[in-house]
Amino acid sequence: MSNNEQEYLRLLRHLLAKGERKSDRTGTGTISSFGYQMRFDLSEGFPLLTTKKLSFKSIASELLWFIRGDTNIRYLLQHKNNIWNEWAFKKWVESGEYEGPDMTDFGLRSQRDEAFNAVYKAEMESFKRRVLEDDDFAAKYGDLGNVYGKQWRRWETSRGETIDQLKNVVEEIKRNPDSRRLIVSSWSPEDVAPQRAALPPCHTLFQFYVSNGKLSCQLYQRSGDTFLGIPFNIASYALLTHLIARECGLGVGDFVHTIGDAHIYVNHLEQIDIQLGREPRPLPTLRLNPEARSVFDFDMDDLELIGYDPHPAIKAPVAV
Repeated sequence: MSNNEQEYLRLLRHLLAKGERKSDRTGTGTISSFGYQMRFDLSEGFPLLTTKKLSFKSIASELLWFIRGDTNIRYLLQHKNNIWNEWAFKKWVESGEYEGPDMTDFGLRSQRDEAFNAVYKAEMESFKRRVLEDDDFAAKYGDLGNVYGKQWRRWETSRGETIDQLKNVVEEIKRNPDSRRLIVSSWSPEDVAPQRAALPPCHTLFQFYVSNGKLSCQLYQRSGDTFLGIPFNIASYALLTHLIARECGLGVGDFVHTIGDAHIYVNHLEQIDIQLGREPRPLPTLRLNPEARSVFDFDMDDLELIGYDPHPAIKAPVAV
């Protein structure tokens, strides 16, 4: 059996055994540990968890959204991807233009109040339709500000110029694979302010490393929701490594995942207990369209996951 999924399950067990109870921005409460690292050998299979079903299409479309430099959820909604909806919706319901039902603390209230939950879902569906159908509304409320796609592809300098970090790092891998500067950063101190980004980047910096004809990637993530977010991040950066390795004519090596504040939300404990009671299954294989060469040319039809046979999905609330 591949060690890849066991790496993640060990993180869950570590947090349950040694984590510290802490308060958090969302008011939910966490069990947290600082400084944890996992290593995934990408030659052992694509690291998409099998102890619960994950949506590869959501993971892939989000990554392609980043790679495009897009920051508006319209693209995600067009691909039936809802993972960023809550942050855009929050901006809408907290605006002076919103005239609907009170959505204060909607993220927590929707978890515990059935009557409110029905209202929340209706308001969210209305919001999504407007983002898809109304260009002006989408431009104002569907955009999340200076999040990943903007920072990867159009980093703003103090001189008013922009830097395409992702394109530059791909070209540098080709030109100088032994470079120790193969880095893309998403963390800009001036963008931590809420008005410039819906959510300050959690996965803040990643670096590539070439050895023996293989490309490896290390991600530093300042904060990680271990049950919901981390499995997506693992698969997303594994996919990014595959795509860039293809363009650079390299094989894939390791994905190294370093987490600052790794945490479990206290309202995910029951779900984690279910997951830890399941036996991992063989990992799937990723197939890339052989005609797609550049990381910037891939679309959803160029990505195929083979042999994914997971346990059923486990639902859990998102802390916003």
